[in-house]
Amino acid sequence: MSDTDDLLLSSWRDTPTRAALVEFVERVTGDGPDAIPPEERIATFDNDGTLWCEKPLPIQLSYILGRLAGMATEDPTLRERQPWKAAYEHDNAWLGGVVAKHYAGDDSDVKVLMRGILASVGGVAVDDYAQGAADFVNGTLHPTLGRSFRDCAYLRMVELLRYLEANGFTTFIASGGDRDFMRPFASDVYGIPPERIIGSSNALRYDADSDVLAYLAEPDVFDDGPVKPIRIWSRTGRRPIVAGGNSNGDIPMLQFAGGGRPALRLLVLHDDAEREFDYTTGSETALGRAADDDWTVVSIKDDWSTVFADRSA
Repeated sequence: MSDTDDLLLSSWRDTPTRAALVEFVERVTGDGPDAIPPEERIATFDNDGTLWCEKPLPIQLSYILGRLAGMATEDPTLRERQPWKAAYEHDNAWLGGVVAKHYAGDDSDVKVLMRGILASVGGVAVDDYAQGAADFVNGTLHPTLGRSFRDCAYLRMVELLRYLEANGFTTFIASGGDRDFMRPFASDVYGIPPERIIGSSNALRYDADSDVLAYLAEPDVFDDGPVKPIRIWSRTGRRPIVAGGNSNGDIPMLQFAGGGRPALRLLVLHDDAEREFDYTTGSETALGRAADDDWTVVSIKDDWSTVFADRSA
C-alpha cells in the first residue's frame, strides 16, 4: 500500500474491515491472476444510509415533504389525504413506517407516497427542481445532528471513493433515491459527476417551443431491489466489482457484483447511537446474507475514527 493510499484511508481504523478493503484493491490492481484492467474496475454505491445519513427520514423525503406540506397549505382538501396529511401534520411516524414496511416487503404505503411525490413535481422544470434541491441540501439543518444536510455525508465513505479512484476505479451512485435530487450536489459532496448518478426518476417531457424540460406526474423507474442490477448494466455495460449498500434493497446489487470475478461487497452497519444512529430495521436480511456469504460489514462504531467532516462554512 502506497503512502498516498494510506493517507486516503487515514480515518479508517486499523481493523479487519480496512484490511479487507486494502487486500481486495491490491489483489485486483496487481499483477496476479485476479488482476482486473482499469476499464473494468466499476464500483457502485447506494446513497441513503451508505454515503450519507438516512435517519430519522431520508433527506430527499424531507425535501419532498416540504413540497407536499406547501400543497396542503394552499389546498385544504389535501389535508386529509396521505401523504399530504402526514406532511402537513409533520407525522414522521407514518412516514418512517412507509420506509420500514417497504424494506419488509410491503409497498402498499410506498405507492401512496409515490402518488404524492409524482404530484409534487408534475410540471416542474428540471432546472428549477435542481436549484431547489441544491438550496435545500446546502441550507437546511438536520433535525438532530446539528449540521446541514450536505454535511451529513460520511467522511469515511468519501475517503473510500477517493481511494478507489486513485487505484483506477470508476465510481457510481446506484440509489433508490431520485437521480435528479442527487445530481446537483453529488459532484461537490462526493466527487461523483451527474453522468455517474443512477437512481429513481420521473417521466420527462421536452417542450421545444419554450425550451423547457419538465417532469410529468408519472413514474419512470424506481431504482431499488432487483431493478438496481438492471439499471447498472444499462448505464455501464458491466458488472461492478465493488458494491456498497446498507439495506435489504441493496442485496441484488451486491449479489450482482463480480459475476465470477473477484468482488468486494460492503454493507454499512449503523451501530453508533452516539455519533450517528443505531438501527438494523430494513437491513436484517442483508446482514444475514453478509454473515452467510462473507460480505464485508462496515461498522460505523468500530471501523471509523470519525463519522462526518467538519461543518462547512
